[in-house]
Amino acid sequence: MSKRKQHHPEFKVKVALGALKGEEEVSELASRAGVHPTMIHQWKRALLEGASGVFECGVWKAPEVDEGRAEDLHAKIGELAVANDFLSRKLKPWTGK
Repeated sequence: MSKRKQHHPEFKVKVALGALKGEEEVSELASRAGVHPTMIHQWKRALLEGASGVFECGVWKAPEVDEGRAEDLHAKIGELAVANDFLSRKLKPWTGK
């Protein structure tokens, strides 16, 4: 049973840009890259459709933070820090550190 190949996004962009340049036929590019020509067409279409998002305003917005969840996580970090400190002090006699 064979697994599907998982290609890195950098590889997909490189191949799709090669197809966009048009210096080689898609079939030649596919044989050189080791993928099916249909995949190259799909990657090329996805690149063209997603390219406009690069220049949109607000793309680099900071992610929204849920304040309630952040407070819960900070409280949990505090609890774990106290427990870690307590255990490190109690284990000193056995570890010799």
